[in-house]
Amino acid sequence: MQINQLDLQIAEMGYKPELRRTFGVWSILGIGFGLTNSWFGISASLVTGISSGGPMLIIYGIIIVATMSACIGVTLSELSSAFPNSGGQYFWTLELAPKKYASFWGYMCGALAWAGSIFSSASTCIAIASGVVGMYALNAGPDFVVKPWMVFVCFQALNFCIFWFNVWGRFLPKIAQVALYTSLFSFTVITLVVVIVSRGHYNTAHFVFVQFNNATGWSSSGIAFIVGLINPNWSFSCIDSATHMAEEVERPDKMIPIAIMGTVAIGFITSFCYAIAMFFCIRDLDTILASYTGVPILDIFYQALASKPGALCLEFLILCTAVGCVTAGHTWQARLCWSFSRDHGLPGSKWWSQVHPKCGVPLYAHILSCTCVALVGVLYLASQTAYNSMVTGCINFLLLSYAIPTICLLKKGRNNIKHGVFWLGKFGTFCNFVTIGWTVFACVFYCFPYVLPVTKDNMNYASVFMVGVILYLIAYWFLRGKRVFRSAEERSRENEELTEKFE
Repeated sequence: MQINQLDLQIAEMGYKPELRRTFGVWSILGIGFGLTNSWFGISASLVTGISSGGPMLIIYGIIIVATMSACIGVTLSELSSAFPNSGGQYFWTLELAPKKYASFWGYMCGALAWAGSIFSSASTCIAIASGVVGMYALNAGPDFVVKPWMVFVCFQALNFCIFWFNVWGRFLPKIAQVALYTSLFSFTVITLVVVIVSRGHYNTAHFVFVQFNNATGWSSSGIAFIVGLINPNWSFSCIDSATHMAEEVERPDKMIPIAIMGTVAIGFITSFCYAIAMFFCIRDLDTILASYTGVPILDIFYQALASKPGALCLEFLILCTAVGCVTAGHTWQARLCWSFSRDHGLPGSKWWSQVHPKCGVPLYAHILSCTCVALVGVLYLASQTAYNSMVTGCINFLLLSYAIPTICLLKKGRNNIKHGVFWLGKFGTFCNFVTIGWTVFACVFYCFPYVLPVTKDNMNYASVFMVGVILYLIAYWFLRGKRVFRSAEERSRENEELTEKFE
C-alpha cells in the first residue's frame, strides 16, 4: 500500500514511477556520505592548501566549510522533504519559481547540477588514479617520474571498471552500505596507526593550529586564506547526491534529510579528526611538498611508518574508500541525467530518460555520464591548469544549483508551500540566506588566482570556464531548449493523466 501511495505522489508531480524502492536509511546514507567522503577529500588535497596558510588553513577551513555545508544541508533537506523528487534542485525550481521564468531557471539549474556532477566525479576518479600511480612511484623509488599520461591511462581504466558497479540496480544498496562501512573502517585504522607509530615525533600545537604560512604571493593574508578554502570546500561538495535517490527509497521526505545531515555531520567529525592527526604526524614538510609520488598523503604515511609496505597498505585502504566514492558519484550523475531528461533537458533525452527493464537503472543515462567523465580526463591530459580550474568551476556550479531554488523559495514565501516532516522554521530561513550568501562569496573568491604573480601556467581559469559553459547553456536554451523542455502546463496535464491511472 505504501509503495502505491509513493507512486501516486510521483504521478501527481507529472512523472511515471519507474525505479524500484530498494534503498533503506543506511544505503541512502552510503550514497550521500560515500560520495562526499570528506576525510578522503581532505586526504586527497591535504597539503595542497598549505601554501595558502599552512595546516591551520585546512583545520579552520574544515570548520568554516562544514558550518556553511550544514546550512546548505538544512536548505536541501527542507526542500527534499517538501518535494521528494529525483530531479532535486531543478525540480524544486520548477515548482517554486514564478511561472513565467520557471522553465528557464529550472533548465539552467538542472544543467549546472549535471555539469557539476560530471566534473566532480571526474576529479574523484583522477584522485584515485593519482593514488595508484603514486603507490607504484613510491615502490619504484625517487628515480621514477610520474607523468600525466600514466594518471590518464589509470583514470580511464578505473572509470570503465567502476562503471559496472552501477549496472545492476539490485546490488546498489548493498554496495552503498559496504562503501559507508569501508570508509569509516579505513578512517579509523589509518588515523590510529599513524598516530600510534608517530609517538615521540609529534609536531607542536603551534605548527598545527597557529602557524600561518603564506606562500601564495598575495600581500593580504586574508585573501590567501580565502583562496585556499577551495581545498576543504572540495571535500564537502556534492551533498545533494541523496536527494536524487528520492524515488528509490521509502519515506523519502524523512530519509533524504537524514542522509543529507548525516553526511555533513560524519564528514565534519572524520575530516576534522583526520586532518589534525595527519598534521601532528608530519616529520618533514619540505619533503612532502616536493613529493616525487605526486600523492603527499602517501609520503606522510611513509614518514610515519618508515616502511614502504606499511605506507602502501594504508594508501590501499584510501583507494578502497575512493572506489566507493566514485561508485556513488556515478550513481549520482546518472540519476541527475535521467531525471533531467524526463523533462527533455538534454539532447537525446528520449534515450537518457529510459530505465532498463532488466537492470532496473537508467542504464543509458549512466553510459552517457560515464562517457562524459572519460572526456574530462582528456582535459586533464591536455592541461592540468585547465583541469584545476574546471574543478573549481564545478564546485561553483553545484553551489549555484543550490542557490537558485533557495532564492525561488524565499521569493514564493516559505509559508506558501506545503511543508515536509523536516522543517526548521526561522532557523531554516537563516540557513537559506547563508546558502545564498556563501554561493555569492564562493563564486567570487574561488575565481581569484591561486598565486601571484600570475602566468598562463598558474592562472585560475575558473571564471572563463564558468562563463563559457553558462553562455553555451543560454544559447542552447534559445536555439532549442525552450521549444522542447517540458513546461509546467505540460507537466500539469500529464500528472492528471498519470494520477487517474494510479488511482
